[in-house]
Amino acid sequence: MRPAQRATTKRKKEALPVPSAIVPAATVAPSTNGVLMKRKYFGTDGIRGQSNLFPMTPDLAMRVGIAVGTIFRRGAHRHRVVIGKDTRLSGYMLENAMVAGFTAAGVDAFVLGPIPTPAVAMLTRSLRADIGVMISASHNPFQDNGIKLFGPDGYKLSDDIEAQIEDLLDQDLSGQLAKSNDIGRAKRIDGVHDRYIEHAKRTLPRDVTLKGLRVAIDCANGAAYRVAPAALWELGADVVTLGTEPNGMNINLECGSTHPEALSKKVHEVRADIGIALDGDADRVLIVDERGTIIDGDQLMAVIADSWAADGQLVGNGIVATVMSNLGLERHLKSKGLELHRTKVGDRYVVERMREGGFNLGGEQSGHIVLSDFGTTGDGLVAALQILACVKRQGKPVSEVCNRFEPVPQVLKNVRVAAGKPLEEPAVRQAIADAEADLAKNGRLLIRPSGTEPLIRVMAEGDDHAQVERIVDELVSVIASVRSAA
Repeated sequence: MRPAQRATTKRKKEALPVPSAIVPAATVAPSTNGVLMKRKYFGTDGIRGQSNLFPMTPDLAMRVGIAVGTIFRRGAHRHRVVIGKDTRLSGYMLENAMVAGFTAAGVDAFVLGPIPTPAVAMLTRSLRADIGVMISASHNPFQDNGIKLFGPDGYKLSDDIEAQIEDLLDQDLSGQLAKSNDIGRAKRIDGVHDRYIEHAKRTLPRDVTLKGLRVAIDCANGAAYRVAPAALWELGADVVTLGTEPNGMNINLECGSTHPEALSKKVHEVRADIGIALDGDADRVLIVDERGTIIDGDQLMAVIADSWAADGQLVGNGIVATVMSNLGLERHLKSKGLELHRTKVGDRYVVERMREGGFNLGGEQSGHIVLSDFGTTGDGLVAALQILACVKRQGKPVSEVCNRFEPVPQVLKNVRVAAGKPLEEPAVRQAIADAEADLAKNGRLLIRPSGTEPLIRVMAEGDDHAQVERIVDELVSVIASVRSAA
């Protein structure tokens, strides 16, 4: 049920603005010091790396627990942290290390086990915890792992607080350890899956049931392998599952939202009405229609925005998305009298902008969709339920419901760079300037370092696909040659 405060902004009946031409912008994303954000531990979404290699070691995980416990130890009350994880083999190791760190800092640890990231955010508030922790590397392969942190309000931590944590991590923490009688306790919490299932079910409009729908869902052998199929079944759907047999090493392995081809085949095989692909920690979703076509986050945001705007439930007269979202989405929203507000890549930056502007819908092309009426971070299952509600209410196939705009040709390629600052090289700067001139007012160029991997992402979009492809290939070649020369 949507809160009453989501009340509504009426749009004036006036002539719709003419969609502008493609935004002329060649953008080098901020905080680029060459390859990655110039921070030692934190990237776009928490701390991430290969398990048992710096920084994803049990030693650092314990130190993170002590440092975070120290920063959030405010007042004389018993402090508590909730700790969830996905299904990676290394999750056991890091979970125990973080429990050790937090209890050493005098914080009681509530251990949740495998559970989606949005459930951790929800339970941080529900259990009145001071901190929430999700041990996950999201869509990355099982060899990687990560640490995502939430404040007591269920929102991811700001850059400022992450900077404070980084400062503490490199200091002697022995002075921050609790006295013997103040050491924290650890407790495994039962029933958390049922809590999240009920939370997710309540986000589906009360007049909607999923009876009559055959839903294929791929849980990526990840954190939602229990809760997502159960929620859909309880809502009346005929559920067909994939990726629900985690073994610690098969998370995201040729399944889930990063490899939706398996789901596409299953939709054909069982003649499903819709396919839902989650990632390893279930904070993002892609949809597969009844024809097996993969539908990305941009189209899904358009579906929800149109539905909520028609019902008077879209707050802020627009949505928030990142610089990676397709220009076709921007044009579509403008044709409806709505605005697209862009942020840098990362769902927490989307959330920050939503909170600043009072928006209740935002997300990323990758399938992170944030519905602030229902949660504080991306939630793949809840977003999928909104799509299912639209499908049921309109009584049309998913292929029609989710085909809201024609995407502008967009090409994205990555260049692996282990060291150096290739974006500062004169040859690269000149190549970027040439690409800008080539696109002129007919396209959009974005070059940014990945916040989670040692990659530089080169993206261009425009109405001429051949031109866009050529420009991206030329830039990739120049960056790669500079990297090789270094």
